[in-house]
Order: sequence, then structure tokens, then C-alpha cells
Amino acid sequence: MDLNELMNVAVAKMVDARGSACPGPLLEAKKGIGGVPVGGILEIRSSDEGTRNDIPIWATKVGHEFLGVLEADEGYDRLFVKRGK
Repeated sequence: MDLNELMNVAVAKMVDARGSACPGPLLEAKKGIGGVPVGGILEIRSSDEGTRNDIPIWATKVGHEFLGVLEADEGYDRLFVKRGK
């Protein structure tokens, strides 16, 4: 997905893990994906740099699709995962 698509994507659920250190954001994503329908999109907000690596690896490993990351002006990342199963 390109940046414009990510900025306008409809998310089914958002988890806010800002201020949480690794592995907090990943654990929040694992919990949050259960509340997203198959094909739906989970947004993870994180201020931990490791999340940029952890979320795509986890998503691919468990059968979801990592769509991309946006940097928010407020100093955190917005990561998007499409539930695959």
C-alpha cells in the first residue's frame, strides 16, 4: 500500500501501545488482532523503535499481511496489519 492509501485506510480496531517498551506493542497487537474480522485491518500505535521490525515479522509468521507504517507528527509510528485468518 502506498502512503495515501495507508492514511485513508479504514481500520477495524486500533491498539495504542505508545509508551510501552518491547515486547509490549507486539503483545498488544497479538491481543488486538482477535477483535478484528478476517480481512479487517488492525492499527498499532507505538513509540518503540523495535516495533517496526517486530510487527512485520510476526504478521508474516502467523499468516497476516503487514500493510505498512506511517510516522505520526507526534513522534510515534502507526503500523497496519490485515488479518489473514
